[in-house]
Amino acid sequence: MKIIMLGAPGAGKGTQAKQIADKYSIPHISTGDIFRANLKAGTDLGRKAKEYMDQGLLVPDELTCDLVMDRISQDDCKNGFVLDGFPRTIPQAEALDAALSKIGQKMDYAIDVDVPDENIINRMSGRRACLNCGATYHIVSIPTKVEGVCDRCGSPVVLRDDDQPETVKKRLEVYHAQTQPLIDYYKEQDILKSVDGTQPMENVFHAIVEILGA
Repeated sequence: MKIIMLGAPGAGKGTQAKQIADKYSIPHISTGDIFRANLKAGTDLGRKAKEYMDQGLLVPDELTCDLVMDRISQDDCKNGFVLDGFPRTIPQAEALDAALSKIGQKMDYAIDVDVPDENIINRMSGRRACLNCGATYHIVSIPTKVEGVCDRCGSPVVLRDDDQPETVKKRLEVYHAQTQPLIDYYKEQDILKSVDGTQPMENVFHAIVEILGA
């Protein structure tokens, strides 16, 4: 079962991807993890990616796709995998499809966790993070016991810059311009499934499991 997770930043697709991976015993693959693993291991692909990252440049689509294909060729992916954060653009999706078709494979599902922008802005601007221990909270759904103080270590919790409403709006604009077209791309391939991401997390997961089958 080969699955791509789609959804705007803050839609909760990463959380759902982890739960899918656990339930179906398949790896949860995020491009961030792949980059870090290759950089740490000092692989040829990792060194190539580092050259771009050191210059503050985006890693080219072809190289990103090579890194993803290298990861999904490993033994633990033989029964499938969940891709989270890739592809982000149509050229990346086309590169992935071409690379998979060379080994006689294709994606099975593209699951879109659909959440309106307004909900995402409210959701993300309510997040609070402890910069000391990394714990995360939400002023409505997961508040700290003492306002503004981390339950775990007692340090202050803050609204991170990338969760500020203006920053979130900009990230959503980028998403709609670059990643939203993937929804039409996978709809044409007849593998797109949408779930209502405004529901409680367990309901979203239940809806995904109904799509994938027990």
